[in-house]
Amino acid sequence: MTANDSVKGFIIGGVIGTILGILYAPKSGKDLRKEIRHSSEELIKKAKEQYEQASRKIEQLADRKKELFIEKKEKVRKAMDAGVEAFKQT
Repeated sequence: MTANDSVKGFIIGGVIGTILGILYAPKSGKDLRKEIRHSSEELIKKAKEQYEQASRKIEQLADRKKELFIEKKEKVRKAMDAGVEAFKQT
């Protein structure tokens, strides 16, 4: 499961939970609007946190892949230099 799928699932679950809460908890219009606003703000806050966490993980993975690429590139360069040197000696 990717981080993007987790964020989507979290948002969908929050929306469904909010709708069910509205349907099964009779309140005055003012109280209901206040609760909806609060739930929406909490949902947005959690979605942003999940997004930021996923972004950090993706950035870390990208940095690690870049490091591995540089290491492999250096190994290939050394091998080519050794091959050229061996060719010159023969």
